[in-house]
Amino acid sequence: MSRVLVTVGTDHHHFTRLMTWIERWQAERPPLRWTVQHGFTPPPAAGPGIEATAMMPHAELQAALRRSAVIVCQGGPGSIMDARGVGKVPIVVPRRPELGEHIDDHQVRFSRRLDEAGLIRTAATEQDFRLLLTAALDRPEAFVATAGVSELPDTVRRFGTLVDELMVRPPRRALLPLRRRGQPA
Repeated sequence: MSRVLVTVGTDHHHFTRLMTWIERWQAERPPLRWTVQHGFTPPPAAGPGIEATAMMPHAELQAALRRSAVIVCQGGPGSIMDARGVGKVPIVVPRRPELGEHIDDHQVRFSRRLDEAGLIRTAATEQDFRLLLTAALDRPEAFVATAGVSELPDTVRRFGTLVDELMVRPPRRALLPLRRRGQPA
């Protein structure tokens, strides 16, 4: 039975849509072995074949990426580059702000750009997800990365690094208004 790794990263927004797609697949299709890093989202309904954890240490996540037949991830640059780094073309489900999954549409735009470059496969709908997952299970060789992370365009690497840095920085406190000379305190 094939193992599928799903990682939603560390963002605090929910990603219930993807968890629901996993539950439906497992209920309606030949069952798979799922390793799901669900972050702040409630995990998919427990059942045979679904192993879920909120967060994984980085080394554990890297090991899971290497041993998985298929990788499904959110559209964050770090998740995508981790998958590419182990030689896989991930199925990417970008978080959508209109569903409350993120604050803006940068994952949608970033994923579209990488998909156009042939670096990922984007699943915008549940139907896309099912088709891509079936294709990855039937033809795993089509989801092997031919270029490593080091060969990603510089702009994509720089953008990924910038987003990763912003996500781990604590939010800044609002600055107090500055007083002008002669103004009372």
